[in-house]
Amino acid sequence: MAEARRLERARTALRWLLAAAFFFVGIAHIRSPGGFLAITPPWVPWPREVIFATGVCEIAGALALLNRRLRRIAGIMLAAYAVCVFPANIRHAVEHIAIGGTRLGWWYHGPRLAFQPVIVWWALFAGGVMDWPFGRRRRSA
Repeated sequence: MAEARRLERARTALRWLLAAAFFFVGIAHIRSPGGFLAITPPWVPWPREVIFATGVCEIAGALALLNRRLRRIAGIMLAAYAVCVFPANIRHAVEHIAIGGTRLGWWYHGPRLAFQPVIVWWALFAGGVMDWPFGRRRRSA
């Protein structure tokens, strides 16, 4: 029982941290889209509108993650979102795109790309979709 409480405390802390991160990045997408536009792949239609919509989705997902009724779907949707934006992260790295006049090297891009699957897991864990690797998720009766 104590282990279950520790797991839920960790999940709660990670949920709030992830929600804060998505919330603030969502605001950045809306207020300062230039850097995001620079790394958006050319095959994305209406890039400015897509960047705005992704900001709205990040903010909505962050708020939903903090709502008990919406938490599970928010975790799933934020995980899917993290998968969908991965091509922009790859483009940023491979094409050495400067943002604000700054080119970031592989010291940034390597860990950033490697961390993307962690963000997917984090959203699913914070949303209560899964417990892995900490245990099996119990089905409710």
